[in-house]
Amino acid sequence: MTEVEKNKDENESQEAKLDGNENPQETNGEADAAELETEAANEAELAEETEDRVAELTALLEEEENKRLRLLADFENFKRRASLDKEALQKYRAQELVTNLIPVLDNFERALTVEAKTEEAQSLLTGMEMVHRSLVQALETEGLAEIDAQDREFDPNFHQAIMTGNDEEKDSGIVLEVFQKGYQLKDRVLRPTMVKVNE
Repeated sequence: MTEVEKNKDENESQEAKLDGNENPQETNGEADAAELETEAANEAELAEETEDRVAELTALLEEEENKRLRLLADFENFKRRASLDKEALQKYRAQELVTNLIPVLDNFERALTVEAKTEEAQSLLTGMEMVHRSLVQALETEGLAEIDAQDREFDPNFHQAIMTGNDEEKDSGIVLEVFQKGYQLKDRVLRPTMVKVNE
């Protein structure tokens, strides 16, 4: 085969290729455009999924942060309540004992009103006065105080009215007589004073 024939065969084969593909540049461009569209759609979908996931995680984080803040507030409230309970327990630690000793004080005071006629009875009365004074001092050290009521205005927080009277020289609502002493431990009333109040 001659060289001209060879060239002719090559040209024919190239034409056949071109006829089969018609326009290779157009085919490659369409494929590239379709591929770009697919990539853009995938990227948009991925961006949307990412935004959804970020929004979901942000909401979850806010919810957990709110839980943490509530838990922290509950713990602070618990610590404050525990501290107040501890203070109250310390402040009123002797309340039960003091409450049980109030009738003993009443009995001592009744016994001290008895008139001593003999020397022996007088010395016994003196000893009881000393014991009474020591008991009162010990209870006062713990915070016990007698509620003062005589000739004062009636206060239902500290006094219990069991009778009324009529004394024109005194104002209405004034305590005329004390029947039983009242006591308070620091700022807590253990027993109100039983009184007679002017009408």
